[in-house]
Amino acid sequence: MLSISPTYLLYFVPLLISISLVFGATRHEDPTMIMKHALGTGRWICGFMAFIFVVLCIVNWMI
Repeated sequence: MLSISPTYLLYFVPLLISISLVFGATRHEDPTMIMKHALGTGRWICGFMAFIFVVLCIVNWMI
């Protein structure tokens, strides 16, 4: 199903962490609020990517 090495998927983790923290830090100054916002953003990004993955799997199955 995947045409790339699964180790490339490990690049997703630091990218997700850095994007979430930077996005949270641009919105808040309090470290606890930054972490709360970063966790919410991380969940949103993971959920969105999982949804796109499912859609692409369905489209691949239909073809």
